[in-house]
Amino acid sequence: KVPAMTDTIVFLDHGSLAPGTVLRPPAFAHQWIDHDETKPGEVAARIKDATIVVSNKIKVGAAEMDAAPGLKLIAVCATGTDIIDLAAAKERGITVCNVRGYAEHSVPEHAFGLILTLRRQIIGYLADVKAGKWQQAGTFTFFTHELRDLYGTRLAVVGRGSLGQGVATIAKGFGMEVVFVGRKGDAAPDAPLIPWDEAIETADVLTLHCPLTPETRGMIGLDEFQRMKRTALVINTARGGLIDEDALVQALTEGLIAGAGMDVVSSEPPPAEHPFMALVGRPDFILTPHTAWAGNTARAAMAEQLIRNIENFKNGTPANIV
Repeated sequence: KVPAMTDTIVFLDHGSLAPGTVLRPPAFAHQWIDHDETKPGEVAARIKDATIVVSNKIKVGAAEMDAAPGLKLIAVCATGTDIIDLAAAKERGITVCNVRGYAEHSVPEHAFGLILTLRRQIIGYLADVKAGKWQQAGTFTFFTHELRDLYGTRLAVVGRGSLGQGVATIAKGFGMEVVFVGRKGDAAPDAPLIPWDEAIETADVLTLHCPLTPETRGMIGLDEFQRMKRTALVINTARGGLIDEDALVQALTEGLIAGAGMDVVSSEPPPAEHPFMALVGRPDFILTPHTAWAGNTARAAMAEQLIRNIENFKNGTPANIV
């Protein structure tokens, strides 16, 4: 029997962490209960005795909180907290914290991996070489896909946190012009931000690094795609819901933009009938399985910060409160 003073910590989706990610035990008396995955209908029963809940992508809403009368802390082992009903947590006196800045190198590197793969048409040329087109060409090279340089082009970054800043740093090394984008609907944002409409219409590459909120959901839709350069790329390593996914499919199908690199989808994993799945294999579209955050150094930093968040809360010095 666990002593009354011992905290019960329930991790709802430990299996969502990459293999080899090590979580050290928090430095206080506790019972740690691991679940590799948890279905929506299982959350309430699994956290009913918890004082601390850890979640990566499992939603915890008002009903689940009510089922856990002793719940004091929800520790999200990610930066995005749209999985938690923050208003319900506040009403019930439940603290919510997240991990921040841990992927400040991993996500920007992945974003630029998507950009370079699309701009240099690596997928298309790999497929052509595999199909024997180099031999068929009979020359030292061949040109079946248009190549565009990054030097001198404009990168528009939505989000000025550590991830957006990290992408900006890499872009400057490539000789790109970097601009940060104001909120949609704000025609005159404070410097150094540029207006949303200007960014949409002038960006050669548009990359998203902002949270998913009611205000940002669907922020990139058909209207935006229609106003973009036909040579533009759209990159999303933030949250799938930021983009109208049907509109993106239409934009690529009709040639409204030159390419899109996605690491996130509104429903993960996407069902077989998701519109993105019909695009997989096209040279102008890349879909990676939400792995931008998962570099080895990022995983280690995330694991340590998660445990420190829990320990800080227990010690009366909570950090990274949302």
